[in-house]
Amino acid sequence: MPRWQPPLRALLACACCVGGCARLGPDFQPQAEPWAQQWRSPALEQATVQGALPDIREWWQVFGDPVLERLIAEADAHNAGLKIAGLRVMEARAQLGIAQSGRYPQLQQASADVLYTDRRQAGGRNPQNNRFWQYSAGFDIGWELDFWGRFSRAIESADAAYFAARANRDDGLVLLRAQVAETYFALRTAEARLRIARDNAALQRRSLEITERLFKSGETDELDLQQAKTQYLGTLGTIPEFESQITRTRNALAVLIGRPPGPLPELPELSGQEGVIPLIDRAVLQDVPASLLQRRPDIRAAELQIAAQSALVGVAEADLYPSLTLLGSIVWSASTLAGTPNSLALVGGPSLRWNIFDYGRIRNTVRVQDARLQQLIVAYQEAVRQAAREADDAASALVKALEREQILRDSALAARRSLTLASALYREGYSDFQRVLDAQRALATQQDAYVVNRSNAVSDLIAVYKALGGGWSGAPPLLDPATRRQMQQRTDWGTLLDEPAPAPASVTVNGNPLSERR
Repeated sequence: MPRWQPPLRALLACACCVGGCARLGPDFQPQAEPWAQQWRSPALEQATVQGALPDIREWWQVFGDPVLERLIAEADAHNAGLKIAGLRVMEARAQLGIAQSGRYPQLQQASADVLYTDRRQAGGRNPQNNRFWQYSAGFDIGWELDFWGRFSRAIESADAAYFAARANRDDGLVLLRAQVAETYFALRTAEARLRIARDNAALQRRSLEITERLFKSGETDELDLQQAKTQYLGTLGTIPEFESQITRTRNALAVLIGRPPGPLPELPELSGQEGVIPLIDRAVLQDVPASLLQRRPDIRAAELQIAAQSALVGVAEADLYPSLTLLGSIVWSASTLAGTPNSLALVGGPSLRWNIFDYGRIRNTVRVQDARLQQLIVAYQEAVRQAAREADDAASALVKALEREQILRDSALAARRSLTLASALYREGYSDFQRVLDAQRALATQQDAYVVNRSNAVSDLIAVYKALGGGWSGAPPLLDPATRRQMQQRTDWGTLLDEPAPAPASVTVNGNPLSERR
């Protein structure tokens, strides 16, 4: 039985000692924007209030609308974009497995050969006719030592990319829930505007009928008749547009919750609560805005992408230095030819490779990876600034929409009173019909403006919660049962399709904790 020679044993011991002892490239440094720690927005302070309920992670409960809560639950379970985000987490999980395989021998190859030989020699004193079989089997192994940290950096990068995929999925959840709420209240707004148009069309139709009777009796001229008809038909013409808007919005809502476009028969409340638009004058927060900004999943994903790219710089730098690989082979051969002995050969030793003359290719590859790293750092800084801008813009818009709320409400009440007075004066003969037309037009305009502003206030409130990263709690499973079964039937995924453990409170990259900030 062949035995490993002392030099080879010493080489293996050396490999265990030096493998992975050095890591090239920059170590990841957690990102921090100094201004963000003390950032404050007067508008955001005015538009928010500290409170325990509802939790910002489930901010939609502030509306107290069971229909909205059911729609969000439907979207969590069936939205296609969220499913794709979950599948990307599974892809990143598999990529991490590929990177982790670098810890083990990279070359593991077995071979076997069976040869039949029929050798015939005719003529001469001793003609021969040899038929025999030859057998051989071998196993080759090659293990590149991770002396410069090539494989450990690759694992570090894949690990950060995996957590970035999970953060991106959380960000998709934030955006999805906000979009469902915005679409739902857009549907409510369209219903309310349709109701206003129909009510005003009914008022204007009665005025038209009155002017028709007066014109036929000779008590008024044709101008009043045509003006009344023009205003009535103009209002009537807005109704199909609102009906079309309702259909389009309902279809968008159906697609968001993973349904084909069409009616939503399981939500009869949509017709029962036609035109109901809530008014919430404050966003409820459990923390200061500066801390909430850091919770945004897209900010966290941007930081993890920096960690992943930082490790790739080290992977590229490792190509600048020689690679040491331990090679080994075991070869067994046998033959049925008489007098031929069987053999077993064991070969092993180190192999050194160094690409010395690369004409700057490797160094420029390192520079490419470093430039990409710097791009991601700048993108992270910009993402934090954009997050603060979105929060401030949404808060400012909410404050101003709430200021307009009472003004437009009073204006709509005054317009209705004006129409009542103008109609009474016209019937008594103290005013012409033009004042009635003006009052009707003003009423329709102010009522519509009031509803639109109230809708804007709701959208701005949703935007505040979205800008502060609300809505990432209670994430549904990454894969629904049907998708998991389909993938398992098609490919052997092992345990990778199992639901991963919850993300840890902090992710460590190069010994530097990257807090989940949850």
